[in-house]
Amino acid sequence: MSPLLQVSALCKTFEVRDGLGRKTITAVRDVSFDIARGEALALVGQSGSGKSTVARILCGLEPASSGTVKLGGARVLKHARVPRSYRRRVQMIFQDPFGSLNPVHSIGHHLVRPLRLHGTTAAASRDAAAALLERVGLPADFIDKYPHQASGGQLQRVAIARALAVEPELILADEPTSMLDVSLRVGILNLLRDLKRERGIAFLYITHDLASARYFAERTLVMRSGEIVEAGPSHRLMDEPSHDYTKALLAAVPNPRRHLTDETPPHTSP
Repeated sequence: MSPLLQVSALCKTFEVRDGLGRKTITAVRDVSFDIARGEALALVGQSGSGKSTVARILCGLEPASSGTVKLGGARVLKHARVPRSYRRRVQMIFQDPFGSLNPVHSIGHHLVRPLRLHGTTAAASRDAAAALLERVGLPADFIDKYPHQASGGQLQRVAIARALAVEPELILADEPTSMLDVSLRVGILNLLRDLKRERGIAFLYITHDLASARYFAERTLVMRSGEIVEAGPSHRLMDEPSHDYTKALLAAVPNPRRHLTDETPPHTSP
């Protein structure tokens, strides 16, 4: 079976001004990978490594400078405007749960809107939104609350429910737990794992936390200065890293070689 997502030779450059004029910054250089249906692939690196830029390109927020992206074997993201059909199949969960929801609208509005845009009737959309909330561990009456009435962990669950509303095939999760309290992170990771198993959703999981990557993703890519420097099955890559950069990342994680089973949550870093 062909991969769900195929990324080939992806590049992204930015023009910036400095004291001497303009210069070109390469944020992503010749990045290639694929994701199978129902697979979680982790993209790991420090801040500034280019991993979030990859996610923004794949969700259509940034145009690629060069390279190709195929979804289900068909080339996508060829034009400046991303078609609605692609947005339905590929959804994104952002790092900041407080910034990803409009504070002037209710939780229900954020869930009903994508349902309506993608064909759910007005009569059915409120019930569907309530069911989505319950699936992510929130009470149905949360639908009438506003973002300021919810905690960060609750808002991230709302963001996950919003992504699920259009029944995506791929979710791009950009540091989805990094702004949450340590006590809440494992709950979000377990929710994502359950959704992957139940619905066959594929994930690109972007993180700086190798422990959570090992826990959540079957494979891991390590990114440095816009390039992939190491790739492999998550457990093997972290037990036997070959690149010095990967070794340095692992050295910063407490107990990096502790075995994490499917039932053992990671001790994510603050």
